Amino acid sequence: MTEPTAHPKANRSSSPSLGDSAKVVDIENVEHAKTSSSHDHPDHHHGQRAALQPPPWIAALSPEERHSLEKKLKRKIDLRLMPAIIIMYILNYIDRNNIAAAKLANLERDLNLSSVEYQTSVSILFVGYLLMQIPSNLFLNKLGKPAIYLPCCMIIWGTISAATSACTSAAGLYAVRFFLGFVEAAYFPGCLYYLSCWYTRSELGLRTAILYSGALISGAFSGLISAGVVSGLDGAKGYSAWQWLFIIEGAATIVIAFACFFVLPNFPRTTSWLTEEERTLAVWRLEEDVGVDDWVGRKQQTFWQGAKMAFVDFRTYVLMVLLFCIVASGTVTNFFPTVVNTLGYNRIHSLLLTAPPYVLAVIVTFANAWHADKTGERYFHIAIPMCVAIVAYIIAAATTHVAPRYLSMMLMVPSVYSGFVVALAWISNTMPRPPAKRAAALAFINAVSNCSSIYASYLYPNSAAPHYTVAMVVNCVTAFIAVCAATVMRIILSRQNKKLARGEWVEGAINVEGFRFKL
Repeated sequence: MTEPTAHPKANRSSSPSLGDSAKVVDIENVEHAKTSSSHDHPDHHHGQRAALQPPPWIAALSPEERHSLEKKLKRKIDLRLMPAIIIMYILNYIDRNNIAAAKLANLERDLNLSSVEYQTSVSILFVGYLLMQIPSNLFLNKLGKPAIYLPCCMIIWGTISAATSACTSAAGLYAVRFFLGFVEAAYFPGCLYYLSCWYTRSELGLRTAILYSGALISGAFSGLISAGVVSGLDGAKGYSAWQWLFIIEGAATIVIAFACFFVLPNFPRTTSWLTEEERTLAVWRLEEDVGVDDWVGRKQQTFWQGAKMAFVDFRTYVLMVLLFCIVASGTVTNFFPTVVNTLGYNRIHSLLLTAPPYVLAVIVTFANAWHADKTGERYFHIAIPMCVAIVAYIIAAATTHVAPRYLSMMLMVPSVYSGFVVALAWISNTMPRPPAKRAAALAFINAVSNCSSIYASYLYPNSAAPHYTVAMVVNCVTAFIAVCAATVMRIILSRQNKKLARGEWVEGAINVEGFRFKL
C-alpha cells in the first residue's frame, strides 16, 4: 500500500520519538491522583483531564488514510499473533483436559485408581493453576517479553504432560498434575493481558473469542484424536492407549512451542518487525482508546502497585463473582466425555459425539463476541447465554432420553463459553489502565474463577450417572448467580458513566474527556 501524502518520508526526522508519541499523561500520576484525597489534587475539583493530542503525522491524516493505515496494521498484527496463540491454547487445553479422555482409555484400571483418586487427580491440577496466575502475570508485565516467556512455559508444560505417560500410581499422577497446572497457569491469563496490550476495547471481545476458540476447537478435536488413539494405538509397542495420548499430545506441544519463538511479537513499543510509524500508531491507538498511555517500559511496571490497585477496586470483586459463577456453571466441560457417555453408546462413539457441541460453540461464541464488539454492549451478551445454560442444565437433570439429553449438551457448551468470552473482555474494558493493574486483575479473577474446578470433580462420581443431578443443580444455580452479578456490574458502571458525563471524578476510572465504561 502506498503511504499517504500527509505522511511524507521527508517529515519522519521531525516526528516525535516513541516515548513522545503524544502528550502523554504520566500513568503513575494518573493513578496516584485517583487514590489520593481530593484536597491534594485539583483534578477532583476541575473535573476530567482534557483529551490527549496525537502525534503530528497522525493528526495530519485524513479519516480515510487513518482507517487504511489502521486496517493494514491490524491485519499485520492479527496474522502474526492470533494463529499462534490459538494453536498454543488448543494444546494448553488439550494437555489440561486429556485426562477425561484417558479415563475412557482405561487410565483408572491400569493405575488401580478409585473413583475418588481419579477425581482428586483432576482437581489437584487447579491447585497449582491457582497459585501461579497472579505472580506469572505480574512477572510477564514486568519482563515485557511475552514472545519468550509464553513459549518457554509451553515447552515445560508439554514435557510434564508427556511425562504423565510414565505414571504408575495415584501419587505420581497427583504430582504430575499439580506441576502441570502450576506451569500452565502462565498461559491463559497471560494471553488475555497480552491481547489487551495490542487491541482497543472495541476490538478486544472478538479477539478474546478468537483466542478462546482454541479451547473450543480443542474440545472438538480432542475427542476425535482420542478416538483415533484409543482405536488404533492401544497396546502398540507395549504402551496403553492413554499413555500414547499423553506422549503424542505432549510432544506436539513442545514442537509448536519452539515454532512460536519465531512468530510471536512482544509489546507494541518493543516489536522489531513493525516499522517505527507502525509502532507509533499501535501505541497511539491504545492511548486514544482510554486517554492514557499503556505499557512503556519495565521500570514503570511495579509488581505490588498493580496488585494493590486491583485488590482495592471493588469492581474487581463483582467481576470475580461473575467469572467464578460462569466457570462453575461450565465445569461440566471438564467431564464432558463422561457425561456424553451416559447416552449409552460405546466409548468410541461417545468420544466422537463430544465434537458437535464444541463445533457449535465456536460458531455461537464468535457471533456473540462479534456482535458485542460491534454494538459495544456487554451485559446482554453475557446474561442471555447464561439463561440458555440454565435451561440446558434443567433438561439434563430431568431426563435420560437420548434426544433431549443430547440437545441439552448441544446447548450447555455454546451458552457457557459465549458468555464467558464476553465477560473476560469486560474485565479489560473495566480496568484498562495501568497495565500492571489490568494484569493483576485478569490473573486474580481468572485464578479465583477456576477454584470451582477443584471441587467440581467430586460432583461427577461414577455413582451419580446418568443424571448427575447434584452437578446439574449446582451448574444451574451458579449460572443464575452469574446473571445477577452481571446485572449488578451493569448498574455500577452505568452510574459511573453518568458521573463521567457530568465531568465528576470517578474512582478507578480513566478520568479523561470522552472515556466511558462499556455496559
